[in-house]
Order: sequence, then C-alpha cells, then structure tokens
Amino acid sequence: MSGTKAALRYAKAILNLALEQKKEVEVNNDMLLITNTIVESKDLQLLLTSPILKSDKKKSVLKEIFSNKISSLSSSLINLLIDNERLAILDEVSKKYISLFDSLKGKEIAKVTTAIALDDELNNKVLQKVKEITGKEAIVENIINPDIIGGFILRVGDIQYDASIANKLQVLKRQFENKSFISKL
Repeated sequence: MSGTKAALRYAKAILNLALEQKKEVEVNNDMLLITNTIVESKDLQLLLTSPILKSDKKKSVLKEIFSNKISSLSSSLINLLIDNERLAILDEVSKKYISLFDSLKGKEIAKVTTAIALDDELNNKVLQKVKEITGKEAIVENIINPDIIGGFILRVGDIQYDASIANKLQVLKRQFENKSFISKL
C-alpha cells in the first residue's frame, strides 16, 4: 500500500513538472511506453524488483532499453527512482501518471469486471452509461474474473455498481440467514 501512495506522489510530481514545461503529452507517451514495455517483459519486471541487482546495473539496462525513446524528463524520473531506491514502483508510477493525465483531460477510467470479455457492443454501452453518469469521456478497462459467475461490476472513480450474480447470491444468502435467525427467536 505504501508503494501505491509513493507512486501517486511521484506521478503527481512529474505531472506538475511536465505541466510547467508544457511537456505533459510527451511524458504521457513515455509513461505509456514504459508501462507497455514492463507489462510485456517478465525479465524487466524481475530486474526492477530484484533486491540482488545493483542500482547501476538496473540503470544501465533501463538506459539501453529507453535511450532515445523517452524524454529527458522521464529519464530524470527513472534516475530519481533509482537514487531513492524506489525503482520497483516504476510501473505503478507510470500507470498513476497516465490515470492522472487522463483525468486532467476529462477522461475517466471505467473498470468493468465481467466473467467473460466484453464485446464491442457491450463496450460501447458501458462508455455511453459512464458518460451519462459522469458527464465525461471514459476509457473502458475490462477485468475478467470468472468468480463473479455472470453480470458485471462497474467502477468509475469512487462509484461502484455491483450487478454480479455472485453478489446477488451473497445478498440472498444473507437474507435467508437473517430469516433463519429471526425464526429461531
């Protein structure tokens, strides 16, 4: 949890600096590249979180991967994370930056948890519903979790709507337990 809070602080700091220098779009593109690169490489994930590898080795690998691909501002962020021994949260910082940037531009992240992947039609319906609720454009992030059995869980910002079958079964179970308890009295 503290890693998440630290990642948010770093993301806010780099966003503020990028806004001052009018490079927020360029840094957002860098953060997208960093996130995608980390997600696609298990070796890079291990390198970032390894307590055994020295910082200078990590720095040289990252420099090789991202040289001439990211801005000096984003390189400075990586160097700061290395200096503060927080390189393990680079992925989280980049994701937080992207989220903050999208929010700044009036876009919301709508996390939709379903038992199966959303098709294009359902994806469009979710986008319309989020715009209706929040008045903002949204980006749908589909999380697949077969445990919800069916239905969906929609989370936009601090708002969560749970229309999953698993939730409805839990509610029913509690109602039966309460009635059972009351009838014993």
